[in-house]
Amino acid sequence: MTPDLAATLTGMTSAGPGLAPQLKILAVLTLLSLLPAIVLTMTSFTRTAIVLSFVKQGLGTQQAPPSQVLVGIALFITAFTMAPIATTIAKEAYDPYVAGKIDEATAMDRAIVPLRAFMLRQTREADLSLFYQTANAPMPRAEEDVSMRMAAPAFVVSELTTAFQMGVMVLLPFLVIDLIVASVLMSLGMMMMPPQSISLPLKLLLFVAVDGWHLLVGSLLRSFA
Repeated sequence: MTPDLAATLTGMTSAGPGLAPQLKILAVLTLLSLLPAIVLTMTSFTRTAIVLSFVKQGLGTQQAPPSQVLVGIALFITAFTMAPIATTIAKEAYDPYVAGKIDEATAMDRAIVPLRAFMLRQTREADLSLFYQTANAPMPRAEEDVSMRMAAPAFVVSELTTAFQMGVMVLLPFLVIDLIVASVLMSLGMMMMPPQSISLPLKLLLFVAVDGWHLLVGSLLRSFA
């Protein structure tokens, strides 16, 4: 038996029912590597980022606001909307685990509960049933019976659908302005003038006049309430 293997077995034996320190480090590193994917697909970031990108596309501005600013706004909105879930996870799972009251498996099970509840509140039943039907599994009778294997992809599909629905509603006023400007220029015979040069200031004036950022962020926050 090699010294490293012997040390590993000794650590597992002394750790009791918990994980060995080496396995804990491996689990933490694995979680950190998956953290970007978790933030992107299992939180409110997906919907927020897509809707904000629709706003930029509707306005027709190339550099304002920069993509980095939109991503930063989406991250802060995500942190705000996910704060209650993070607080619940810390109270129900992390703090008891650090205090030594529960083991790793119990802490993981407790941490999943509030995150799954948030995801299922935003998930359409049709999207959830799609994955259950594909897996030839019976539909769950209670929220606790839904596995993360089913909840995560169904949540992502529902978020994409909701984000595009909100994006279409955001784009409609800007599209109307583009059509009106193009029609007016066509009727005046000014076909050589780019409609964008006229419609862009009008869209910006409209967006500022209605306090567009306030309305947009408020709609996003209320959609997760």
